Formats: sequence, C-alpha cells, structure tokens
Amino acid sequence: METTGARWSLAGLLGIWSATRIVLLLLVFKVWVFPGPDVTSDVAVIYQGWSEVLGTGSFPQSDVTWQYPPAAALAILSPKLLFHLDYSSAFFVLAFTADLAVLALLLYTGPRPGRSMRGAWVWAVGVPLLGPTVYARYDVMVTAVAVASLLAGARHPRALGALAAFGALLKVWPVLLLVAVRDRTAWASAAVTGAVLAALFAAGMPGAFAFLTFQRDRGTEVESLGALVFHVARHHGWDGEVLLNYGSVEFLGPYVDVVSTAALVLSALAFGWLLLWRLRARRFRSHTVADAAFVAVLLFTTTSRVISPQYLVWLVGLAAVCLCFRGSRMGPPVLALLAACLVTMLEFPLWFAHVVASDGLGITLLSVRNGLLVLATVLAARVLWRSTVSGAAATPLPAQATRTRETSLPS
Repeated sequence: METTGARWSLAGLLGIWSATRIVLLLLVFKVWVFPGPDVTSDVAVIYQGWSEVLGTGSFPQSDVTWQYPPAAALAILSPKLLFHLDYSSAFFVLAFTADLAVLALLLYTGPRPGRSMRGAWVWAVGVPLLGPTVYARYDVMVTAVAVASLLAGARHPRALGALAAFGALLKVWPVLLLVAVRDRTAWASAAVTGAVLAALFAAGMPGAFAFLTFQRDRGTEVESLGALVFHVARHHGWDGEVLLNYGSVEFLGPYVDVVSTAALVLSALAFGWLLLWRLRARRFRSHTVADAAFVAVLLFTTTSRVISPQYLVWLVGLAAVCLCFRGSRMGPPVLALLAACLVTMLEFPLWFAHVVASDGLGITLLSVRNGLLVLATVLAARVLWRSTVSGAAATPLPAQATRTRETSLPS
C-alpha cells in the first residue's frame, strides 16, 4: 500500500509539473498571450543583441545594461547551439531544459535516506506561480547550477565548490551557497575554479569585468522594498520620475540616493548578521548548508534596491533543496515564499501598469509581496539560528531521531 501511494504521489507530481510547464511554453511561444507587458521581449531584443556582440569575441562594454559576470556570456550564447531554431525559441527550450534538470535532480535525491520528496513538490508548484517570466530570463539556468551544487555537496564537496564558483560567475549570488560550508576542499575548489575561469574570460574576451562599473548610478527599482517609500510619496507631492534606467524601471529624483543608500546599509547589516551567525553556529547538520544559503539569498534579495520578478526563482530553487532534507524546518518560510511568488506574478506582468502608476492596487500588491518576503526572511533566519545556535532545536523529534542524527560536513 505504501509503494502504491508513493507511485500515485509521484504520478501526481509529474502530472502537475508537465501540465504547468506546457502552459508556460504555450505562453512564451505566444500560443496564448499572458496579459500585461510582453516578458519575452528581453530575449528577442536584449539577449539576442548581446549574443551578436558576444559572438564577435567581446563583451558589450558600451552597454550599461550589461551588468552580469563574464560566464553569463555562456547562457546568452547557448541558444546559438540549437541552430535549427531561431534565437528566442532556442532560449525558451533551454530554459525548459534547465527546469527539467532541476526536477530530475530533486527526484533523484528525494527517495534517499534522510531525504524527502517535498523539495520536488516545491519546485513543481513554485515555478509556475511566477508565470512566463521564468522561461524568459536566464535565471532558471543559474538556479539549476545552484541546485546541483547544493545537492552534490554532502558527498562531493569539491563539486559543491566548483559549481558554486561557476554559478557566481554566471550571476554572483551563488557565492552565498558557501556561507555555511566548512569543508576546506570545497573552498579550495571554489577558489581555483573561480580564479581559472575569471582569468580565461579576462584573457580571452575584452571587457569581461566592465559590468562592475555599471551599477553605481542606478536608482531604486519600482518593485523593491525601498520603492514603497516613493510609491506613497508620489501621492504627497514628490516630484521624481519613473523611468527605464539601466535595464529596469526605476525611481529617479529627490531622495532616491538616500533610499538607495539605506538599502545598501540594510544589506551590510544582513551581512553582519550572517557573520555573527557563522561565528556563533555550533550544530551543523546535513541540511545546514542549504538552509543557510536560503537565508543568505533571502536576506540579500529582500534588502536589495532591485527585486526583479525572476529573482524569486533563485529562492524557489534553494527552498526546494532545503525541503529535500527531512531534518529541515524551513516549511513555514517556504510557504510564505510561495505566496510571494503568486503575488509577484500578479504585480508583474499582470498588473505592472498599476505598479508603475503607484495607484492603490499597485501599492497594495507590492506591500503584500514585499511583506511576504520580509516574513519569509525573518522566519527563515529564526529557524536557522535556533537549529544551529540556540538550544531550542538541540534534541530531534523522537520519530526522526535516527534520521536527523546526521554528521556535519568535515572541517
């Protein structure tokens, strides 16, 4: 009976994943048109334009919207490998393939001792909550690398380090996967991989690190936590503007620099909390690396002056890895994150015009979405602290004592 139930559960999981992904493909291929702005235009115009420049052997040094580390060139150029498809179609197929790869990794891991199928369910349900944006950005590819890194870490620390370094050169944030790693071989692997790849890009393609100078003049993106200040201020005489700036829709005008600086301060405080946690943490279990990575990315996403919708796919991937471990107690923050994903799809692309206009609906959607992200961050940080620092989680539940008595990664 238990085996039959497991088979039905797996069949239901695969059915939900297949049905939702067919819908996503129909949307990005425009068989069905999703309301709101065309989310695929970034692929057809921006990504494809970058691919033409990258194809000449140089990075887009004169384009301030190129704000990505050098390995991002691989993601942007990869659709050209599918030469029988046009660029946009090939990109959507590769995004779908990355999605499928994550599911396969989670399904492979789920049945193992001490593991769970909860992670696969989180991925199957969470991704479609973000709508077609997921397949129209290369973030799902980066997330696949991050998921592979964390799942490999328990048995293959060198693979964890190498994949985390490669992910960081794709889009920076995967460097946070290492925040709780104590195995020196993982750190050495990350350092060597990062240094070698960075040197190869720097030597082989001009402008590999020009992206580092393209961030300083950015404003506050309209979907960020700090942007709520200006959404409300517009109703009280604030005379700033909403403009497309550095590749995103941002607030520009009086006091924007103050709010942007405040966001940087919050990020610095988040880093300080992580450092304090790392110094105080004493109990490291098999799920601690994934839990800490989830918390770290939540902290820096929530405090950032830019919260683009595709950023949440990073969090869904990390949340899925957390819940792959039976010992993880990240269930409540993951539920808050999934709710935030649904609201994110409502604010972009469905009702993005209301967000840009700072009307009642737009402000409400952003307040709810950002409030859910803050809630998820606070809950996740609390779970991490209690499970590794304080005494609240020192004794495992009796029914799971044998499963949670897992050793930490070797130091």
